[in-house]
Amino acid sequence: MNFFLTEEQKAVRRLARDFAEKEIMPVVAEDDHTHRFQREIILKMAGQGFFGAAFPEKYGGSNIGFVAHAIIVEEISRAESSLRHFFNMQALTCPLTILNWGTEKQKEKYVQKLIRCELFGVNAMTEPNAGSDVASIQTTAKEDGDSFVINGSKMWISNAPIMDAGVVYVKTDPSIVPKHKGISCFIVEKEMAGLSRKEIKDKLGHHCAPTGELIFENCRVPRDNLVGELGQGFKIAMNALDYGRISVAAGAVGVAQACIDESIRYCNEREAFGKKIGEFQMNQQKIADMIAGTEAARILLYKAAFLADNKVRNTLESTIAKHVASETCVRAARFAVEIFGGYGYSEEYPVARFYRDAILYQTGEGSSNITSMIIALDSLGWKKVRVEY
Repeated sequence: MNFFLTEEQKAVRRLARDFAEKEIMPVVAEDDHTHRFQREIILKMAGQGFFGAAFPEKYGGSNIGFVAHAIIVEEISRAESSLRHFFNMQALTCPLTILNWGTEKQKEKYVQKLIRCELFGVNAMTEPNAGSDVASIQTTAKEDGDSFVINGSKMWISNAPIMDAGVVYVKTDPSIVPKHKGISCFIVEKEMAGLSRKEIKDKLGHHCAPTGELIFENCRVPRDNLVGELGQGFKIAMNALDYGRISVAAGAVGVAQACIDESIRYCNEREAFGKKIGEFQMNQQKIADMIAGTEAARILLYKAAFLADNKVRNTLESTIAKHVASETCVRAARFAVEIFGGYGYSEEYPVARFYRDAILYQTGEGSSNITSMIIALDSLGWKKVRVEY
C-alpha cells in the first residue's frame, strides 16, 4: 500500500484549493444568504478541467483519475458544499453513465459537452414516492414506433431547473417480476416536448445548488436515446451510485475539514474565563474526534477511488466511504456549532451553514439507513457486493 499522493495529485490539490480560496470563499456567504447560483463559477471550474479528471482525453477529460477527482471535490466542498452537486451531474453520475453504457454516437454527442459544461446535466432517479427504493419508480416509458413516450415525474433532482440534457430512469415493463428488471435508462433533452421543470426553492441547506422536479407528460424520446439495453436500467443506476458515492464522500470530507479549520481558528481566538477556549479539554476532545474521524473517512474515500482507478468494482468500498464520511461530517458540524456556542447558531459565522449543509450527506446517493443495510447484508452473506482484489 502507498499512502503518498503523486506529484500530479498534489498539483491538482493546489490548483483546486487556490481556485476555492480565490473564486469561491469571497462570495460564498452572500451566495448562500441570497440562494444565488453563479453559473460563471461552474463554467470557470469546467475551464480548469475539474469535471474531467476521470474521463479519457478522447472525450475532453484529463484522465488523471478518480483519486484526483475526489481531491478536487474535497477542496471545492470545503469552500462551498453546494458546488459538490455539479461533480455528479457534470461528471460521475451523468456523463460517466453515458461513457460506461452508451453507444459511441451518444458518447460523442454528450460526454465532452457535459464535462465542459456546454450542457448542464441531470441524473433523474428519485421520485415523489420512490427514493431509496429505486425498483419502485413509477415513471413509465411506452414504446411507440421508433420512440418511447414517458409519463411521470422525478423529484429532488440536482440541476433540474437549469438542465440541458441528462439520464432518466423509467419503467419500460411495469409488469415484470422482479420489478427492478423492468427499468430502463434514457437520455432526455430539455427541448423535448412534454418535459417541464419546476424549481424547489425552500431547502434547509445547499442553497446555491439548483434543485427541482422534472415532469413528463407524453414526452417522446427517440429509441436512439436508450442507454444500454431495455431492462438494464437498474444495473446502470446501481453502477452510477458506486461512482456517485465517491463524490458524495469527498464532499462530506470537505465539509468536515471546513468544520475543523473554523473550530481550530475560533479556539485560538475566543477567550472565556481568562483563557483561550482551546485550552478546555472538552473542546480539545471535540477537535480530536473531528480530526480522527475525518482522516479515517478520507482514507476510506481514497481507497474507493483507487479501486475505481484500477477498474475494480467498488460497491462495498464506496458505500462504506460514503457512510462513514457523511456520519463524520454531521458529527463534525455539530461539534463545530457547540464549540462556537451561541455564535454557532448565528449566520454570522460559517458553521451554521456547515451544519445545514451537512445533513444532506446522510441522504444523497443512498441514505445512511440504506448504506448501513448494504454493508450489513454483505457481511452477513445475504447480498454480496464485495469483490476480492
